Amino acid sequence: MKVRFLFSTILSLIAFCTFAQLDPVDPTEEEKTESSDPQEGGFGLENQYIDGVVKRTLVEEQRVIPYEPVREADIAWEKRIWRIVDTREKMNLSFKYPPQPFFDIIRELAANGDIVVFKDEGFTEPMSIDEVEGTLNRIDTTTVFDYDTYEEQIKIVKSEINSEDIKQYRIKEVWYFDEESSTLNCRILGITPLKDEFDDQTLEYKYTLPLFHVYYPEARKHLSKYRVYNDFNDLPPMSWYDLFESRFFASYIYKKSNALDLKLKDIYKDYDRAGIDILLESEKIKAELFNFEHDLWTY
Repeated sequence: MKVRFLFSTILSLIAFCTFAQLDPVDPTEEEKTESSDPQEGGFGLENQYIDGVVKRTLVEEQRVIPYEPVREADIAWEKRIWRIVDTREKMNLSFKYPPQPFFDIIRELAANGDIVVFKDEGFTEPMSIDEVEGTLNRIDTTTVFDYDTYEEQIKIVKSEINSEDIKQYRIKEVWYFDEESSTLNCRILGITPLKDEFDDQTLEYKYTLPLFHVYYPEARKHLSKYRVYNDFNDLPPMSWYDLFESRFFASYIYKKSNALDLKLKDIYKDYDRAGIDILLESEKIKAELFNFEHDLWTY
């Protein structure tokens, strides 16, 4: 009994000494994790609450891969294609994501002077910042009847073009065969926002107006800093640079380079089923590009 009592006493002393060496635990102190601190930095813009589990920085910190150098002598074949991206299609809904539509992004880049936009799709006539603002903010005059004086008054109305007015984008791209790497490659050259114009009286559609032309090789490094909304997963760090480089959008071809510089709608305008014929011709051009690359190899 004495040996057992002595042994239990020694164990009690060891446990007491071990507990005494530990720091006292504050019951009000919480375990800190990467997302425990809802505020970061001091006062100012950096003092923001994190809308999520962690602060997302992968998109802002990613680097744009430069184009591979290509010699003119290595290009054996080339064809220019113009596509229409309709934001009303399900796959293209990210273009009009309300918190940050794609049109607001390129408009902000153009207004800040980060990118140069052009009047023509050949990228020879650059637009100044004032010209861009004048294109996007139109000033019109309208007649208003004053019921107090029974007189008509002319008022100046400022109409601003917003992202909801942009239903389509035109993409200019070039397909080329590189003999040095023996590959068929595609490079996007320009992106053009399109606005449908309607008659003020009858509200009938008149024509589609290109607002300006963005030179994509210059804008790609800026587009890599803006996140694209993914309808299937909120986490993937896809930027607009990733979207265009991986061609993660739905489109149809409306023009390819030809001797008369005709669009598909100009070729099939006299047909009864012009719309269907244009879509069929668009799919035919896609198949020609696919078959061209496929026929380069022997299996």
